[in-house]
Amino acid sequence: MSNHHNQQDQRNGILDSTFNQTLRTVQGLLKGRSMPGKILLSPRSDPVDGSNTKDSSPSYRRSFSHNDAGTSDHTYGADEEEVQSPTIIANLNRLSISHVERSSKEFCKSTIGARSTDSARVMKFTKVLSGTTVILDKLRELAWSGVPDDMRPTVWRLLLGYAPPNSDRREGVLRRKRLEYLECISQYYDIPDTDRSDDEINMRRQIVVDCPRTVPDVPFFQQQQVQKSLERILYAWAIRHPASGYVQGINDLVTPFLVVFLSEYLEGSIDNWSMSDLSSDQINNVEADCYWCLSKLLDGMQDHYTFAQPGIQRLVFKLKELVRRIDEPVSRHVEDQGLEFLQFAFRWFNCLLIREIPFHLITRLWDTYLAEGDALPDFLVYIFASFLLTWSDNLQKLDFQELVIFLQHLPTQNWTHQELEMVLSRAFMWHSMFNNSPSHLAS
Repeated sequence: MSNHHNQQDQRNGILDSTFNQTLRTVQGLLKGRSMPGKILLSPRSDPVDGSNTKDSSPSYRRSFSHNDAGTSDHTYGADEEEVQSPTIIANLNRLSISHVERSSKEFCKSTIGARSTDSARVMKFTKVLSGTTVILDKLRELAWSGVPDDMRPTVWRLLLGYAPPNSDRREGVLRRKRLEYLECISQYYDIPDTDRSDDEINMRRQIVVDCPRTVPDVPFFQQQQVQKSLERILYAWAIRHPASGYVQGINDLVTPFLVVFLSEYLEGSIDNWSMSDLSSDQINNVEADCYWCLSKLLDGMQDHYTFAQPGIQRLVFKLKELVRRIDEPVSRHVEDQGLEFLQFAFRWFNCLLIREIPFHLITRLWDTYLAEGDALPDFLVYIFASFLLTWSDNLQKLDFQELVIFLQHLPTQNWTHQELEMVLSRAFMWHSMFNNSPSHLAS
């Protein structure tokens, strides 16, 4: 009997040791230790020029390598150990989620006060952007943790591959692309319905219905000119992407681009913006930039919006499996109540959380989205798992009906940057632990 207890204690000791080693690896990443194809996070201690720390965002930097989307063949040193064994992964999942939660909270707490607007980070962005050719990997590293507001339009165009890295070519490419958008509008939008097919008429009708429903809690989006711009962008995109056409939810995805590119022409709070202050040329430029950036974003997730939206269904399955591995009690409770992940998470993937968190946090979240590049769809699974498990304790107390209502109206209305950074830091840590051991997400 005592022999059995000794073996059990020894096994628990190995598990704790393995978990702690993994956690040290993650914490090493948080301090900026190198690991191929992994995110590097390092807390900044630069002063924040007297701004309120309540809404402050930790500053991360992400490192990308040629094998970022795949499995590294790098041999790790003793303090760069990667968890890859499915057995170890399974054992790690039996340990309390509180280990990671506590580490995540400590990390966020230690980095509150470092913002994307602090002077040191602004200088780094300035240096990267001022080169004759922007090195995109360096820009992604910086952008992952948030982009200064006045630099965001330029950074987003570059991250999405809409604007070329070569500064000598940039102005000419943007001019040509903006003219191409106007030609598309002239050819497909500014025509009588008699020149449209029945499908095109129905599609335009659906877009017209959806535009007033877009971000309804932000009055700016109720302006007539804003809705007209949304309509033109969405119709042009749908016509040029016949494999999917217009799908409800894509209207939400235009809004971060619209706000960011309008910020080049309108100052102050979005609550005080008016499209009537802009010239028609300025409106056309903003629309064109939104159209091309939306196209670039959705090029990386085409099967999210084709018939039956198989890409989203696949990611929802991965989310369900990841949550099962990270927080088995929540997973079991949701399943026992008969709630399918597809019932609540479909909207998250379809609209990229735009309907779930306050709109003033969306552009910060999208800095990370766009910095992820081609790896974004898979990283969304980790962000959404982290988002869901914010309410781990609450969820286990609710029955089916209460779960449905709670997940449709999540209590995020008072969220600040601090809560968002917590979600991102947890997502990072779980990604670092599990991404090179994909067996836990196998179908």
